Formats: sequence, C-alpha cells, structure tokens
Amino acid sequence: MRRILGIVAAVAALVLAPVGTAHAAGHTPVVFVHGYSGNSSNWTTAEAVFAARGYSANEMYGFNYNWAGSNKTSAAALSAYVDNVLRTTGASQVDIVNHSMGGLVSDWYIKQLGGQPKVRHLASIAGANHGTTFASGCLVNVSCQEMLPGSSFITTVTSGDETPGSTKYATWYSPCDGVIIPYTSTRLNGATNNLVACQTHIGYLTDTFTLGAVATFLAS
Repeated sequence: MRRILGIVAAVAALVLAPVGTAHAAGHTPVVFVHGYSGNSSNWTTAEAVFAARGYSANEMYGFNYNWAGSNKTSAAALSAYVDNVLRTTGASQVDIVNHSMGGLVSDWYIKQLGGQPKVRHLASIAGANHGTTFASGCLVNVSCQEMLPGSSFITTVTSGDETPGSTKYATWYSPCDGVIIPYTSTRLNGATNNLVACQTHIGYLTDTFTLGAVATFLAS
C-alpha cells in the first residue's frame, strides 16, 4: 500500500509541477548586427561558437540592413526586427552583438528609439561607437557621413549616458584594428571595455577566442 501511495504521489507531483516554455530553459535570443558593407553571413563563425555553447538556431538572428543608408533608418529597422524576434520567441528581451558600424545602429536604437528596456546585454566588437576617421574615404554614403567623428549623428548618440538603463554593456577593441581610428573609439563609458592585444577589424569575425568571450559575457 505504501508503494502504491508513493507512486500516486509521484505522478501527482509530475502532473501539478509548473511547466515552463521551451525558451525559458534556453538562452536570451541574440540579434547580430553587422557593420559597413557587411551582411548577416558575417556571423557564421559566431553562430558556430554560440551553437557550441548550447544556443539553438531559433535563439540566433542575423539582422540585415542597408549599410549605405542612414544609420537612423537602419536603427528604426532594427527596432522593428527586435520586436519581431520578441514576438516569435516569446522572450521579453534580446541580447545584441554588433560589429563596426553596427555599433552606431545599435546605439541609436537603444538611446534614441527607446530600445534599452528590450536589450539585456549589448556586446560591441570593434564598434564605431564614437566614429572613425576611416569614414572619410566613403563620404559618398550618408552612413559614412554620420560615422565621421564630430558629425551631428555622433554628437547626438554619444551625449549623456553612454550606457543607459539596466542593460549590461561590453566592448572589445584593439590597437591593431586599422579601421576604427582611433581604436579607442569603441569604448563606452560605463561598459566593461576589453582591450584585445592585437586583432584586425575583420579578423574579429573569425576570432573564436573573442567570440567565446562575448558568449561568456552574454551568459553573465
């Protein structure tokens, strides 16, 4: 009789135990934001690194945008994209991982379009967060005009608190970057700023050590 009662109790516990959603047991969805002249395929290595950390395909999203157009327009598109990811996954927040000019798109979304509450972590890899003089070579595109240090875009997006709200921020920057000039432009006041001894701007996209560090940061 004791055995029967024990079995009944165990079954009842299983039936009555709360069942969470599939997402609740997984990871916060990650939105990857590429840089100037890039696209979502830039994140192939990152996706492999994250998959090795247990991320599923429905937890990783590559955002594509018109890199020649205004970063303000791209940020508005990112806002709509994030909302769609939240609807699709049922999550309340996303993590954003950006590269290069994707830093400006992400920063504008967070600071100027009210995106901060929807972003749990922001990881900026060689982000052009304070602009880069390298942009002087592509001023035919409005995105580069905005990316030039001293532009009205840079002045607006860097004014006030650079790391607002409860979002956790981190950056990775290197003196060997060669595209973000000065290389310290990537750093954000209030963020965990990680100095990488020597990595090129494009090299970050296949740098499994840095990408692994990003994944670890998102897990914090």
